[in-house]
Amino acid sequence: MLRSMATLLTPRSRRVPEQSGTGRAAGADAPTGDGSTRLVVPQDFLTTLGCDAVGVPARYGFRILSRLPSKGCVYADTDWWWWLVPTGSDLDVTWPLPSCYAPGAEIPDRRPRLIHHPDGTSPYTPPIPLYLLTCQLTGIAPSWTALRTRSDGVVS
Repeated sequence: MLRSMATLLTPRSRRVPEQSGTGRAAGADAPTGDGSTRLVVPQDFLTTLGCDAVGVPARYGFRILSRLPSKGCVYADTDWWWWLVPTGSDLDVTWPLPSCYAPGAEIPDRRPRLIHHPDGTSPYTPPIPLYLLTCQLTGIAPSWTALRTRSDGVVS
């Protein structure tokens, strides 16, 4: 498990990317210069909820994709699969290792490609089913912060 995380965080030697019409690897924006890249959402989708990503080692990819009731944009390279989720999908939950939460959909530059284009109008994968499946496949019990009701009736 730790080896997977170390592999994710260690940049690989640069490969020549497959070119799309924009001169960039399809699915990934230009590298940011610090060994990371931002996932590009296809132009026909709006990201009004912001954009984060959840990554899992490739060995879990097909199992998660086949079990999700609704799927957004999914990107993959040889080692990791990434699902777009709305910004803040890490609030009050602890994503289990070896998954990796990437705010702003900024991930290590591994030349990911879009492998699943959603049929609907949303680029997002619903985060709760993704979280529960990730927990199930990694054998980790789901964990989130309990809501409390203050004396004035406000939930915090």
